[in-house]
Amino acid sequence: MTPGRLAWLDAARGLAVVSMVVFHLIWDLGNFGYVDADLPFSPGVKLFGHAIAESFLFVAGVALVLAHARNASWRPFWRRIGVVAGAAGLVSLGTYLVFPQAFVFFGILHCIALASLLAAPLLGAPWPAAALAALLAAAAPSLFASQSLDAPWFWWTGLSSFEPPTNDYRPIFPWSAGLFAGVAAARFCGAFGLRAPFADRGAAPLNWLGRHSLAIYLLHQPLLFGLFTGLAALGSAPRAAEGDAFLAACELQCAVSGGAAEVCQPACACTAARAAQEAIPADAAARAAWIGEISRDCLAKAR
Repeated sequence: MTPGRLAWLDAARGLAVVSMVVFHLIWDLGNFGYVDADLPFSPGVKLFGHAIAESFLFVAGVALVLAHARNASWRPFWRRIGVVAGAAGLVSLGTYLVFPQAFVFFGILHCIALASLLAAPLLGAPWPAAALAALLAAAAPSLFASQSLDAPWFWWTGLSSFEPPTNDYRPIFPWSAGLFAGVAAARFCGAFGLRAPFADRGAAPLNWLGRHSLAIYLLHQPLLFGLFTGLAALGSAPRAAEGDAFLAACELQCAVSGGAAEVCQPACACTAARAAQEAIPADAAARAAWIGEISRDCLAKAR
C-alpha cells in the first residue's frame, strides 16, 4: 500500500472505475450497432451512469477533506485542481475532434474541478455548512432554472431550460451536490471520531484501479472506441443493424438537443441516406467531421 493512501478510499474509487468502464462499454456497443442503439439512453442505463458520476463526486469530496486534514497547506490542493482541470481540458479537446456536434464541454472532470474550488471554504467549516451546500446545489435547477440562461455560455451552470447536446453533461448544479455531500460526510465523521469500517483494508485490484483512476478515465474510452472502430473497418461490426442504429441514435440526439420530431426525422433520414451513398473516411476524426457536415446540411434543409 502506498504510504499516505487509504485502502478503503482507493477501493471505493476503484469500484467506481469498474462501473464507469462497464457503462462506457454499453454506450460503445450501442453506438456501433452491437446492441439496440436506444439501450445507452434507457432509464436504467442512464440511472446507472448518474450513480457512477455521483459516486466519483462523493469520493472526491471525502478525499478533499482527508487530504486537507493530513496537509493543511493549500499547495497540494491547487496542484490537484490543476491536474483535474488539465485532464478535463484533454477530454474536451479529444471529444471535440471525434464528436464536434456533441463534445464534452462540462463533464464529470470539469465538475469535480470547479466543485472542489467551491468546496474550499467548507473544508474547515462545520459539517452542517457542507450539508446545506449539498442541499442547495441539488435544489438549484428546480428553483432557479430559466430560459434567460439558455445561451451556451450558461450551460455549465445546469440552470438552462433544456439539456444541451453533449456526450457527458455534469453541470455544476445539481452535480456538485455529490462532492459537497462527500465533504459533509467526512467532516461529520471527523467531528464525531468515526472511522470507515475496515479502513486499512481493500481488494488489491480495486486499490490499484483507484490509485490510477484518472489515467484509466482518460485512456479507457479512446481504447474501447478505437477497438470498435477497428472492428467496423475490418467489417466485423454488425452491418445489417448499423443503418437502423445510426438512425435511432441520430433522432434521439436531435431530440435531446431540442429538435422537434418533424425536423429530426427527415434530417436524420437524409443524413443516413447520404452516409450510405458516399465514401466513409477511414480516419476517425475525418469521419466525425464528415458526418457533422452532412448532418448540418440535412438539418438546414429539414428546417
